[in-house]
Amino acid sequence: MKLVFGEGSCGIAAGAKKVREAVERLNADGAVETGITGCIGMCYLEPIVDVYDGGKLVKRLVKVDEAAAPALYEAAKTGDLAPLAKYGISADDREFLERQTRIALRHCGLIDPEDIAAYETVDGYKAIRKALATTPEDVIAEVKTSGLAGRGGAGFPTWFKWNAARSAKGEQKYLICNADEGDPGAFMDRAVIESDPHSLIEGMLIAAYAIGATKAFVYVRAEYPLAIVRLQKALVAARARGFLGENILGSGFSCDIRIKAGAGAFVCGEETALIESLEGNRGMPRLKPPFPAEKGYTQAPSNINNVETFANVAWIILNGGAAFAAMGTETSKGTKVFALTGKIRRGGLVEVPMGLTLRDVIFGIGGGIRDGGTFKAVQMGGPSGGCIPESLLDTKIDYKALGATGAIMGSGGMVVMDSTTCMVNMAKFFLDFTAKESCGKCVHCRIGTKRMHEILSRITEGRGREGDVETLQELCMGIKAGALCGLGQTAPNPVLTTIRYFRDEYDAHIREGRCPAHECAALKEYEIDPAKCRGCTMCARKCPVGAISGEPRKPHAIDQSKCVKCGQCAAVCKFGAVGG
Repeated sequence: MKLVFGEGSCGIAAGAKKVREAVERLNADGAVETGITGCIGMCYLEPIVDVYDGGKLVKRLVKVDEAAAPALYEAAKTGDLAPLAKYGISADDREFLERQTRIALRHCGLIDPEDIAAYETVDGYKAIRKALATTPEDVIAEVKTSGLAGRGGAGFPTWFKWNAARSAKGEQKYLICNADEGDPGAFMDRAVIESDPHSLIEGMLIAAYAIGATKAFVYVRAEYPLAIVRLQKALVAARARGFLGENILGSGFSCDIRIKAGAGAFVCGEETALIESLEGNRGMPRLKPPFPAEKGYTQAPSNINNVETFANVAWIILNGGAAFAAMGTETSKGTKVFALTGKIRRGGLVEVPMGLTLRDVIFGIGGGIRDGGTFKAVQMGGPSGGCIPESLLDTKIDYKALGATGAIMGSGGMVVMDSTTCMVNMAKFFLDFTAKESCGKCVHCRIGTKRMHEILSRITEGRGREGDVETLQELCMGIKAGALCGLGQTAPNPVLTTIRYFRDEYDAHIREGRCPAHECAALKEYEIDPAKCRGCTMCARKCPVGAISGEPRKPHAIDQSKCVKCGQCAAVCKFGAVGG
C-alpha cells in the first residue's frame, strides 16, 4: 500500500510533513511506498493522508498527528487498516467534496505536483497537442463557446481579451499570469499552483498560442514560497519534455515562461499596476486606454489572466467549450472556486457550478456556522466586495446577481461572519487594508480611504457623531467616481453594503454608545456578576491596571474609572461571571 500525504501549505502548517518524515524514519526497509500531493481543499481536516492500493484510493485519513506514524507504517505494511479507524473521514465530511464540480481543481490533492508524469497520466498536455493541431482562431472560438469569463474578479470575457491581443499590431507579444492574489482570506490561486502547476502551464501555453505570444510570465507574490518552488520545478520538467522553449512538439510554435516574484502589493492585482511592477517600477496603475492588449508589457501587446482562468483552459479544449457552457447560468458559465473562511464549520476550497445559491455553499457544502453560532453575513470579493446579509442568502452565484447586492464575485473569497461580528468594525478592517494598500497615485483613493477609516475608527471607539454615516456615503460616492483604478473604485463597497444592510449597528454605535455584537472593545463595560463570582482572584491577578478588587472567596468588583477594557478578566474567568 502507498501512503500519500497532503502537503499543500495548509497541510504542512498542520503537520503533514512531520507525519510523513516520521513514517519515513520507520520505513528504513522501504516496505512502504510514500508520496505527496497538494491541497484537496479540505483544509479544516488537515493533515490528510490517503491510502492507495494498486493506484486505487482505499482510505482517506484526516487530522492525522505525528503520534499516528507507527500505526500508519504498520497498516500500510500489513494491509490491515482497522487500527486507523479513528482517523477515518466521516460521511458528513465526505459530502464536502461530493457536492462539488471540480474543473480548475480537478487534479488538486490527487496527483503529485512535483511529477510531470503524474500529470500526464490524467491527460496532461493532451490539450496543447490538440490546440497546436488547429489554428489560433479555432482555439479562441472554442473559448468563446465556453463562455469562460476572467476569474480574477472583473469577469471580462476571456476570448475577447485573447482576440484583442491577437489582433493588435506588434512583432513581440506577451502573456502574463496574475498570481498576485491579494484578497484577505483568498488562497485559490496559491492552491492551484502548489497542487497542479502543470495545469497552469498548459493553460498558459494554449493562451500564448492563441494570441501569438512567445514570451510569458507568472507574476506570483513572494509570500507563496512553496508555490514558487513547485512551479519552478514544473517549468524545468516541461522544458525537458519539449512543452516549453523553441519549436514546441515540432509545431513551429515557440514559447517560454518565467516567474516574477512580486512584493505582495494589493494594487498589483490591477493589470496595469502589475505590468509596471513586472517592468521593475513601482506598482501603480496606468491610465486606460490604451489597454494592455494594445500597449502592455514594454508597450507591446499583452494579455493578462489569473491562475484560475488558465486552469480551466486545458479542460475546455479537451472537452469542448459547449461542455463548459452547459454548466452555470445564462450570464455566468462554468464553475467557480471559492475560499471558505471565517466562522464556517468546513473551511477550505470549494468549486461549484455557477447558479448555486450562497446558502447552498455556506450551509450545504460548508456545513453552516461553527460552534452553533448564528449566521450574520458573508463578505464576497474581499476588500473590493461587500457584505451580504442572511436575508439574501438565496442569491445565486452569478456575476449579475451578486452585483445587484452591492458585492462582487471577486477572485472568490467568502468570509463568513456570525452574530459576534461587528459590521462597523468589519468595514473598518477592510478600509484599513485598502487605505494602506493604496498606491497613492490619485487623490480620491489616497486621501478618501484614509478619511473613511478615521471616521469608522471614531465610531467603533464610541466617538461617533450625527452625520457620520452621511459623510461616509458622500465619501464613498466621490471615491467611486474619481479613483483611477479598480482598487479605489471598489474600496467603498464594504462600507456601502454594511450601511445598506446593517444601518442599525451604525446607529447603535453613534447614538447609544453600544456595540450590538459586543466586539468593539472601547464600547464594552466589563462587570462581574456577584451571583456567579467565586472569589478565585484570578481576574484580579490578571488585570494589568489593578482595576479589580475583592477578598478571596467573595465576589469581586471592577472600578470602571481604572478599567482599560482589555478583556483579560473575561478571558480568564472560569465561571462566566465577567460580562462585557
